[in-house]
Amino acid sequence: MKKLKSICVYCGASDAVSPGYIALAVELGRELAKRDIRLVYGGGGVGLMGACARAAHESAGEVLGIMPRFLLQKERIFEDVEHRIVEDMHTRKQMMFDESDAFIVLPGGIGTLEEAVEILSWARLGLHQKPMAFLDEDGFWEPFFDLMEKIIDGGFTPESFRSLLVHSDSPQTAIAALDDRVVVIDA
Repeated sequence: MKKLKSICVYCGASDAVSPGYIALAVELGRELAKRDIRLVYGGGGVGLMGACARAAHESAGEVLGIMPRFLLQKERIFEDVEHRIVEDMHTRKQMMFDESDAFIVLPGGIGTLEEAVEILSWARLGLHQKPMAFLDEDGFWEPFFDLMEKIIDGGFTPESFRSLLVHSDSPQTAIAALDDRVVVIDA
């Protein structure tokens, strides 16, 4: 079985959120560092993004932030970790994808949702087989999973797609589920 070396985390960049979401991001950052899994993320120093990256870094974990130039002021890059500045969102998203073995989606806004859905769309199109887990502590992602069930039940996506989706309430179970779903190609 292939060991996860790098997980991309999609999450919100707002500080005006429930403290429980920030705590979950901190817990995830620490858990990634503990397991020697590199965190790949959007590069920001605010919100869940900043909390997760700081926690991983402070726990001696490897962190790679990728940020488009136009967001430098808004998301305030976390300078203490390795980062790459790119010219646009498309380059950022492709680089985050290329640098990761799997994905974890924490609570976030429309940007977080857009990134997660794009990666799921790429999987649906057969462009990759990287697993994804949605992580929350309060059912934040339940409406999304209800929608996915409706999409599958409506015949728009095959039943087998369910195996790509993990809904977890702890970093430990999310990472374990991703480990179980890693597909080794040409091994």
